[in-house]
Amino acid sequence: MSALRQSASSSASEDDQRYAGMDEKKRKRMISNRESARRSRMKKQKLLQDLTGEVSRLQAANKNIVAKIEETTERYTVCTAQNNVLRAQARELDDRLRYLNDVINDTGLAVDAADPLLKPLQIPCSMQPIASSGLFKF
Repeated sequence: MSALRQSASSSASEDDQRYAGMDEKKRKRMISNRESARRSRMKKQKLLQDLTGEVSRLQAANKNIVAKIEETTERYTVCTAQNNVLRAQARELDDRLRYLNDVINDTGLAVDAADPLLKPLQIPCSMQPIASSGLFKF
């Protein structure tokens, strides 16, 4: 530590000797310029450290956003597949219903529209589940 102090004091004394021949105004200006340059370098170094930290933070945030996008895309793909399955099932059920209606109309088993069983949402009796007997298998 004392070696550092000696070298610092020797460099300071060298600076003093170097500037001894200059007039006082010029010497003060040079010292001031050196100090200003040192402060400028320190300020620049701090700014660089701050920007490096911000880059790291933004890269982490970007990684997080990319992960969320990938997760959302995967969920969207799953939902789209499920939606396609449900649409296919709906078309199949619609075709079955159309077929059964055609069978009923062709066999003459058409029932009066006033039959409450044809309007399941307007059943006059209590709402109890009806067990499937397995008569209709598709």
